[in-house]
Amino acid sequence: MDGVILTPLRQIHHSKGDIFHAMKASDIGFDGFGEAYFSTISKGEVKGWNKHTKMTLNLVVAVGEVEFVIHDNNNFYSIKLSKNNYQRLTVAPGLWLSFKGLSFDNMLLNLASIEHNQNESKNVDLDYFDYDWN
Repeated sequence: MDGVILTPLRQIHHSKGDIFHAMKASDIGFDGFGEAYFSTISKGEVKGWNKHTKMTLNLVVAVGEVEFVIHDNNNFYSIKLSKNNYQRLTVAPGLWLSFKGLSFDNMLLNLASIEHNQNESKNVDLDYFDYDWN
């Protein structure tokens, strides 16, 4: 889907604890830095639909498994990210995003290109788009 980049990420395994890379300024998809935050989502719950007009999202699942669905007003794109499918999902402005928690505990990191501003995003109810989450 145009405006979506999926980037495999490096994991460094160590006997005392692992390192999980998220993003470097030299990476494809880096569009500046505004803020970084963690978000949790409970198993079976769905958050969204949300569309940013200026912010580029860079999403990494740090704990659990999360299904992300992106909609461009024509098509849906779905990807499940986890420790076993450790990638960064970059979502350009202008695309709708929703996501569902698939494990008992789920935590994701968003490395956003700009600081959050409620005036540059739009939210609609989950039933606004005809997507089957089952």
